[in-house]
Amino acid sequence: MSDLAPLLVGMSDHPVCLLPKYGNRHGLIAGATGTGKTVTLQTMAEAFSDLGVPVFMADIKGDLSGLCQPGGGNPKVEARLQQVGVTDHAYKNYPVVFWDIFGDQGHPVRTTISEMGPLLLSRLLQLNEVQEGVLNIAFRIADEEGLLLLDLKDLRAILSYVGERADELTKEYGNVSAASVGAIQRGLLVLEEQGGTKFFGEPALELADFMRTDPSGRGVVNILSADKLMLNPKLYSTFLLWLLSELFEELPEVGDLDKPKLVFFFDEAHLLFSDAPASLLEKVEQVVRLIRSKGVGVYFISQNPLDVPDTVLGQLGNRVQHALRAFTPRDQKAVDSAADTFRVNPAFSTKEVITQLGVGEALVSFLETGGIPMVVQKTLILPPHAHIGPCDPSVRQSVFNSSPVSGKYDKMLDRESAYEKLQAAERKKEEEEAAVAEQKHEQGEPISRGGSARRSDSVFESMAKSVVRAAGSQLGRSLIRGVFGNLFGGSRRRR
Repeated sequence: MSDLAPLLVGMSDHPVCLLPKYGNRHGLIAGATGTGKTVTLQTMAEAFSDLGVPVFMADIKGDLSGLCQPGGGNPKVEARLQQVGVTDHAYKNYPVVFWDIFGDQGHPVRTTISEMGPLLLSRLLQLNEVQEGVLNIAFRIADEEGLLLLDLKDLRAILSYVGERADELTKEYGNVSAASVGAIQRGLLVLEEQGGTKFFGEPALELADFMRTDPSGRGVVNILSADKLMLNPKLYSTFLLWLLSELFEELPEVGDLDKPKLVFFFDEAHLLFSDAPASLLEKVEQVVRLIRSKGVGVYFISQNPLDVPDTVLGQLGNRVQHALRAFTPRDQKAVDSAADTFRVNPAFSTKEVITQLGVGEALVSFLETGGIPMVVQKTLILPPHAHIGPCDPSVRQSVFNSSPVSGKYDKMLDRESAYEKLQAAERKKEEEEAAVAEQKHEQGEPISRGGSARRSDSVFESMAKSVVRAAGSQLGRSLIRGVFGNLFGGSRRRR
């Protein structure tokens, strides 16, 4: 039996606690807007950190940055502490590392194209089945020919390469249509405009940097700035699913531990499952089912429990249900569904209480000894020890400057990969064709249209492009973008 103290989350007629041993059995924090989900999330994150468990969470509204700053001076917090009878609530800050895909409000978070893989990229680009097939072919060719796919220009380059060899590849891999290649290239252009060039590249994130403790043994709280990221929900959900998948693939099997190795909070969980194809839902279900054996706990936060598919919902052993409002038939269905998932408490009607809970109140059921759900408790959630809401900008900057990963990810690298190799191969081919044409010219041999004539055309095109570049006019640049924008655009995992 573990000697670790349980995580105190709230008070009913007795303390309501989560046993550390079952922290990796996943959970759900649900409730309508304004009912206290974010404060509950912060309270639980602090408890895990105090236990020495690293935490990852996405900060959708900027409210969670206050974890790096001590609390105090909040009348509502003081009133809640008196209400639950807690007299030894020590205000304190927590070890925080700020992250940001766009690198504006935290350390950049990057992955490579090959690490993301064709399945998640297809979701991100909203490709249909045929287009996804072409993308899979591109990844296959890159793997077979040793071409690293690191950033977006690598992927564009390999797609152009596949398009040029369409007739040849169709015989071996199936139809490779110019329309499908073009659709993917257009999707990549949109992704670039949304900041994808900052997300894909190196140095890629090392998961060990998410799984740190501070010198006092507290788990580091990793906060992903997601207010800007939420403007592109597909990128947000795809990134978090990729992160879960990476954790699942890289972490070793550890079985049942006394406490989790990492706890992952997935806010706005409905974005993960919205319009997701069956293949992706199967992957999510598999990861959630198996990742607990790697010591990772996943907690979904959503307004409505119906946002989470039943196959995933059934694996969430720890439940915190804030108030739901039954204004529509779907709302009433959500109330019924939430009530039916709890172990009945004879002291009250779960279905009635769900719609009557106040702010900061919740129905809570965690797993008890033996992994059995506790009888549902009407609970007053404890307030956090840290500041509630955004931290002071000066404090945030100080935390960023003293970060344990300071300088590691801040500058993007661009090593030789598919784009550079394909460009070099094209230049070599052109030089060889030019040499052959020159040799034939010197020997007085006729030059066939199939060889040197095409080379002459290529030389002419190169000269034309050089003239336009030299002109430097806005019209020239517009023409170049129009004519050549789709011609240029990556292998397996980075070596």
